[in-house]
Amino acid sequence: MHTLQGRPRDARTHAAILSATVALVVEAGYGALAIGGVASRAGVGKDAIYRRFSGKPELVYEAVFASVDMAPIPNTNTLIGDVTILVEGLVAEFAAPAAAAALPGLLADFAAQPALRMRIREDFLAAAKARLVEVFDRAAARGELASDVPIDLILDSLAGSVLFHVGLIGGPVTPELAGHLAAMVVTGIQTR
Repeated sequence: MHTLQGRPRDARTHAAILSATVALVVEAGYGALAIGGVASRAGVGKDAIYRRFSGKPELVYEAVFASVDMAPIPNTNTLIGDVTILVEGLVAEFAAPAAAAALPGLLADFAAQPALRMRIREDFLAAAKARLVEVFDRAAARGELASDVPIDLILDSLAGSVLFHVGLIGGPVTPELAGHLAAMVVTGIQTR
């Protein structure tokens, strides 16, 4: 979660802001979403939002795409099992109505703002990377793979595959999808 220095933030206010953001993205789309509308729906002032987020892209990103990073880290005792569970979370996140409504606008804002891209990678994707590091470290300790796998590239491959298949082309979300994507990545890094 994005936090700033200063007094502690009320978790209920934060949750209300995120919930209002998701609802408004689904109702009106990313382009029509305004910080004032989120504040009104959440029952807070705009300043409460701006204390937490630099603007709409960061707010929408956390509201729509950061929930999977809060789930427990899987531990199935196999790399393929753990990666499949992680990908299932990504698939569910990208298949949600809020994701479909937010993606086009978010992608445009990310492309236009390199500093925003870096901030998202450093502040928000760090949690996803930490989850993968733990999964892959355990797999290396079990002897399933070498310990020098490129975690950033694996994360990009998994998220990119899900983003493209589910979010951009609207491909079918089948029960087997996460397992297939996980198998492609795990096989691609030459597990033992």
